[in-house]
Amino acid sequence: MYARSTIGTAIAALALLAAFPVAAHGPAETVTPHFEKGIPNIPGKTLKAVIVEYPPAGESIPHKHADSSFIFAYVLSGEIESKVNDEPAKIYRAGESWYEPPASQHLVSRNASKTKPASLLAVFVLDSDEKTLTAPIK
Repeated sequence: MYARSTIGTAIAALALLAAFPVAAHGPAETVTPHFEKGIPNIPGKTLKAVIVEYPPAGESIPHKHADSSFIFAYVLSGEIESKVNDEPAKIYRAGESWYEPPASQHLVSRNASKTKPASLLAVFVLDSDEKTLTAPIK
């Protein structure tokens, strides 16, 4: 009986530890590809656009962008808190925008509201052979 109790406690503790990294972040964002087209007068460059939707309290994990990508971000709805590279975190409201230079690290990207959804349009200009727009920061 004691062995079962100890094993059960150990399994519960391992389950909590395994879940902890997920619990440290809010709900994940949804990223939907919206547009992609090679830029005819700039050989080797492509324009890609995605819509990022955050549920209330939603956020992205810290990530970096493709080394060649220049990004324009425009808030479609709600309020988005963003921190890129060494810049201070800032809250952007619907209708506001910012840019991210190539090889940026996006350390904070989240819905500033815990009760309302938020969304943004991210437009990337990047090398046409880049396949991954973002990657987690290790």
